[in-house]
Amino acid sequence: MAFSNELVLIFTTYFVATASPGPSNMAIMGMAMKKGRGAALALASGVVSGSMLWALLAACGVLTVLNTFAQLLIVLKIGGGFYLLWLAFKAGKSALRRSERSDFKTRDERVAYGRLFGQGILMHIGNPKAILTWVAMMSFALKSNGAAPTLPLLIGGCAAICVVVFGGYALLFSTAVMSAFYRRIRRGLDALLACCFTLAGLKLIFSPARFV
Repeated sequence: MAFSNELVLIFTTYFVATASPGPSNMAIMGMAMKKGRGAALALASGVVSGSMLWALLAACGVLTVLNTFAQLLIVLKIGGGFYLLWLAFKAGKSALRRSERSDFKTRDERVAYGRLFGQGILMHIGNPKAILTWVAMMSFALKSNGAAPTLPLLIGGCAAICVVVFGGYALLFSTAVMSAFYRRIRRGLDALLACCFTLAGLKLIFSPARFV
């Protein structure tokens, strides 16, 4: 029963951390309003996959092992940081454009979705909030008696939360009302995304080379 209560606490904490504003949430919201439901769900699927990758690494203790290899950590975090800065550059360019331009052609729709899925994975792999959230949760969970057998339930529950939160953002912000709203605030939203990605990228690049 004690660990069940702790699971509820972990799920609640993870929901708040996942639903709170961040680069991934902002990107999904912007994609939903700009490109529609399918594109946003493709990006959200990549974000969920990236989050589950960190979950598995944290559960296996790989992140703790990575801390002993400072050079590998430095390469990983700097690479993720520069990827976020590249996304900031793209959002900034879009904010400077007066007219909206389609980024993907209809005939290349399947390829575009695959690209968005990959972008979601890369974006969340380089998200310091996602990394630190999983390390903190696993550290807390593994302190409990009998925690190890419950890890599949913990990861599965958090995966469901990921799907609900990120998928919910994709569905909510892809409605006709939100798409019309986006057309009015496109440049301001892209500028906000550029700032968000820039801050997250710089934070990742200049943060200490440790996850835990």
